[in-house]
Amino acid sequence: MLSSGILRHLVETYPDARFTVACGPLAGSLFADVPRLERIIVVTKRKFDLHWFDLWKQVRGTVWDIVVDLRRSLISYVIPTRRRYVAGPIPPGVHHAAYLSQLLNLPKPAAPFLYRSERHGDAGAKLIPDGPPVLAIAPVAATRAKTWAPERFAEVVNRLTGEGGLCAGWRVALFGGPGDDAGPLRAALASKACISVFAEPDLLTVQAALARCGAFIGNDSGLAHLAAAAMIPTLALFGATDPARYGPWGGAVARAPNLDLAALDAEAVVAAFAALMKSR
Repeated sequence: MLSSGILRHLVETYPDARFTVACGPLAGSLFADVPRLERIIVVTKRKFDLHWFDLWKQVRGTVWDIVVDLRRSLISYVIPTRRRYVAGPIPPGVHHAAYLSQLLNLPKPAAPFLYRSERHGDAGAKLIPDGPPVLAIAPVAATRAKTWAPERFAEVVNRLTGEGGLCAGWRVALFGGPGDDAGPLRAALASKACISVFAEPDLLTVQAALARCGAFIGNDSGLAHLAAAAMIPTLALFGATDPARYGPWGGAVARAPNLDLAALDAEAVVAAFAALMKSR
């Protein structure tokens, strides 16, 4: 997600170019609507870094005009190309999206952006039907250390959407991947009816659904970046990960005071969300 802005820059800078995107399995659907897309190569990790050899075999027969390597792999040096950009270590205090923009010598950071077709918009509208505003909640993350407790998410939801809350009268939508479990949060929310967006594997459809929401609160995860790129108020909850480098671009962060997400309380999250909504 954080590299999607420089892809947009290349698409707009080279109007006759065709694009090949190599990415991991989870990110594959993000690029389906890129203009003049030639192919998406899904790179599945293998032992001993053999996935890079697999990729090389698929791209070695082309003389590329530009190769942009954001993974600092050796493969970009053994691919025939007229110009190459290879990411290096990110300097301290520099956001990942800003660093990648510097890599291409852009005058200002390229904000994350996804190309999304009308069909994805229609699919998103089916997941989030018309009605009162929606508070999107993403209680999932890649690791346990990045996952805030379900009961605290429930406390925040109840405080915000209850009588007198900042989001009183709003609907609530729970977001997660097809393999994620919304059960603990559903149990913590008790009888509150929630829209579920957990079974959708197409990330462009997920983002189209997020774009129909009024705001987002979630863990440090790809969903927070999807929400921020959809231009809705986005609050991500951070523990040990540095938000100055990996926070959602244009969004806000509530960070645990001792870098342990378990120590982040609901009061701090509600306050951070209120400040975000006031600023927007």
